[in-house]
Amino acid sequence: MAITFQSLPVELIADILSELDLHSLILVAYLSRRLQQIASDSALNPWRRPVLRNLHSGIYETCLKHLSVRLIVPRQNWVEILSMARASFLLFDATLPNLKDAEWEECFRRRFLPGWIKWKKESSWKETFINHCSRMLHRVWHRSVTPCTADESWTKYIVLNRNGSANEMDASSRNFNPLAIFNEMKLQSNLSHLETHIRLVVQFADIRVIALGVLNKPRGPFSINLNARAFLHPPGIEDTTRPAVANPEVSSSGSSTRTVDTTSPATEFSQSPLNPQYWPLVHPLPAPSHSLYPFFTPGGSDKRWIGSGPLEEGGLDWVGGLMLTAQVVGPHTNETFADSPPLQDLDLVVGLGRNQYASFTWPDLHAIAPWMEERITKKIDGAGLGN
Repeated sequence: MAITFQSLPVELIADILSELDLHSLILVAYLSRRLQQIASDSALNPWRRPVLRNLHSGIYETCLKHLSVRLIVPRQNWVEILSMARASFLLFDATLPNLKDAEWEECFRRRFLPGWIKWKKESSWKETFINHCSRMLHRVWHRSVTPCTADESWTKYIVLNRNGSANEMDASSRNFNPLAIFNEMKLQSNLSHLETHIRLVVQFADIRVIALGVLNKPRGPFSINLNARAFLHPPGIEDTTRPAVANPEVSSSGSSTRTVDTTSPATEFSQSPLNPQYWPLVHPLPAPSHSLYPFFTPGGSDKRWIGSGPLEEGGLDWVGGLMLTAQVVGPHTNETFADSPPLQDLDLVVGLGRNQYASFTWPDLHAIAPWMEERITKKIDGAGLGN
């Protein structure tokens, strides 16, 4: 008996359809009643792969703009689109769908930092996303292309101190400059003679979190900021592209050697005595360049691990405070700055599209680094020691 395409199991047909581009899938979905039923089945959902290919590549097919008007496209695909698409696309090009209130909430929590919930004024999440979050998207887009700071007069940031405490501080958004702020911190800590090192922690649809700190060979263990390393390198997770290495550890009883195993897959849930289990971040949802965060994401953009073993590059340690801030991602933010290594140090803060920042608060820190909750000994609002 001859086997035709439409006589195949529906799961196999859906898998084949998912390999098509969006335009071709729309045409094929209307060829027969059976294909239309398969395409519109939310459980099979052959639309997810081509939609994600569009979002990950950054090159959107024309038909993506008005995909919401087609009833054969399951609504859950728009949770992905609203969470990951460019703000300018959602604001000026796309026809937004009709979703349930819970789905609008999911879109909000996937796209924005938890601290941004302060802008929620309406009673329903649908009103929030359509009425207020559209303004929020416009606010993010507007701040990514202009120096306007009328929407947020004060920008909050967090400093992880070497004594285990952390401060949430703020500065005027109009002249917010993390390099200038951190240079003042270095001066107060007698570290102004040392170079500032900047690391990209994780990137989202509209912002990326960066950390500013100092690397040095400390004179003693009391000047090392253990929380800085724990934040950048979650305990128990390593860069799996590096071979296993043996690193000397000096203790009070003498010297011993510990082997750091970096061969286990980054996607497995790593175990550690400080936090028994890690989970890939979903709320908010990282950009494709950091899709496995807090695990290592291959591809060249996740540069949290520059050294090897328990030390950073050149056998250095993080000393002094570590400043955490959220940088607004604009159309030119990811372009490489010619005079600096890509995606580290001055390349993250110098150049076109790198001068707009948003607030980074306690809920945001807990969302992207929940393992830090048990490591921070005291949370202090404002400057000072919290006495």
